[in-house]
Amino acid sequence: MTEIATLIADMAGKARAAARTVASLSTDTKNRVLLSTAERIIDNRSALQAENKKDLENGRAKGLSSAFLDRLELSDKVINSMAQGLREVAALPDPVGEIDRMWKRPNGLQVGKIRIPLGVIGMIYESRPNVTIDAAGLCLKAGNAIILRGGSDAINSNLALSAILQDALAEFNCPQDAVQVIPTTDRDAVTEMLSREEEIDLIIPRGGEGLIRFVVENSRIPVLKHYKGVCHCYVDRTADIDMAVNICFNAKVQRPGVCNAMEGLLVHKDIAEKFLPIMGRKFQEANVEIRGCGRTVQILDFAVPASEDDWGQEFLDLILVTKVVDSMQEAMDYIDRYGSNHTEAIITRDYARARKFLDLVDASLVLVNASTRFNDGGQLGLGAEIGISTSKLHAYGPMGLEELTTTKFIAFGDGQIRQ
Repeated sequence: MTEIATLIADMAGKARAAARTVASLSTDTKNRVLLSTAERIIDNRSALQAENKKDLENGRAKGLSSAFLDRLELSDKVINSMAQGLREVAALPDPVGEIDRMWKRPNGLQVGKIRIPLGVIGMIYESRPNVTIDAAGLCLKAGNAIILRGGSDAINSNLALSAILQDALAEFNCPQDAVQVIPTTDRDAVTEMLSREEEIDLIIPRGGEGLIRFVVENSRIPVLKHYKGVCHCYVDRTADIDMAVNICFNAKVQRPGVCNAMEGLLVHKDIAEKFLPIMGRKFQEANVEIRGCGRTVQILDFAVPASEDDWGQEFLDLILVTKVVDSMQEAMDYIDRYGSNHTEAIITRDYARARKFLDLVDASLVLVNASTRFNDGGQLGLGAEIGISTSKLHAYGPMGLEELTTTKFIAFGDGQIRQ
């Protein structure tokens, strides 16, 4: 066994042992750990930023982009946000131990389902060191242990943050191995981690499509997938034009570089001549490049013809494909072909058509008369999330506390035996 394999096997074994203890921690103890971590992050601000400075200097030496370095930096704002996020998680209801429902069998047996932790989570992510705190906080509150493998560019920041978490765990006599950061940038560590199916229950990759596909192709462990966010707004023939303009503008322009931003605009032919000129001018003022179908280009003289590769593309930029469709069915067929099961929206005043869209469109969040930007744990009332799943096992959409648990069956008898 190689040195890396030995390291990962040891960490996985310790996480499995820690998970048994964490699963039985009281809500009060878990909350105390989270609140203590929040205070320690604030109190150790200077030390954290000193370690983060090493990562930033290494990043500049490697020629990383300013946008990448911005995501990497533990600024005062990011540190305050991490601490506040932990306080918010501590304030959330604890799902562990909840009885989902109970029912009585004819023989008198009481059967039910109770919510329990998943066990050990393996998290693989890029850049943003604040993910270390977000993921660990959620996993701890849900009664799980977690092994974190952050990007090599944030290794010093991630190790410093995990040390603070482990100190808070020790303060309340909780196993420090409940939160571990892999202390090497060697890529073999990821492959070894993906092989530990006996100790790790779920792998959550968070990053670019390339990373996620690598994890899926190499993992022996179930993977929560989120390849990309190709999200659409469909402006129906009965849409309120002012509402549609505001929604589509927000969906594309507010933060174009995130997974729940709109990448494709579909417009019913009966409203296209009225809607697209108004929408187009607003997009033009925001420097949005529109790549359109033939009918779009005829209506908007500044739009450029879309290539075949543009349809279904995740631009993560101020670029938008636009298509005029003959019917809602054509819009739904387009979404079925080019969407990524992430987020889809319809703007319409017709209740029956809205319900049909909700029923037939397959995405982790389907909205009526609202921006795609709402597919976010905080915005949907989950408090926080560890990521957005675009696969259906075992969760679909933002993964909050409840999605980091599962259920097991329980039964209460009074001497019953099977005949």
